[in-house]
Amino acid sequence: MDNVLKSSALQLVGAADTTQGLREGLPLYLSPVKAGFPSPAEDYVDRKLDLHEYLVRNKAATFFLKASGDSMLEAGIHNGDLLIVDRSLEAAHDRVVIAALDNELTVKRLVRRKGRVYLVPANPDYPEIDITEREYIHIWGVVTYVIHQL
Repeated sequence: MDNVLKSSALQLVGAADTTQGLREGLPLYLSPVKAGFPSPAEDYVDRKLDLHEYLVRNKAATFFLKASGDSMLEAGIHNGDLLIVDRSLEAAHDRVVIAALDNELTVKRLVRRKGRVYLVPANPDYPEIDITEREYIHIWGVVTYVIHQL
């Protein structure tokens, strides 16, 4: 895969790194963080956390993309988010997928309804795309994680 592939909606960032020994883990604190009332944090680290190890299930089939646009806002995908995509997962009904459509990449939810297949945005301002009879449609993979800045 080419590290500079771009479309109007997505930018390929790269493939999963298979050289584990070169990555350094970050501290993982044993104490959970409560979203309610604050509690005192514990002062020790449980172990090192390698985010790559945590977020990538199948290294040989995983790549990263940067999202562009707002068609998937209600699915939690924002402009500039990093998408982690696994090519080894089945593009089943209701999964968020990366699809090559009309020579452009797009991120949408794959929906099967009444014998037809659609790419469905998660924003009512955008139309569904009926791909049932399209000659060229290629599903690149299934989005497994989204990373975005708060």
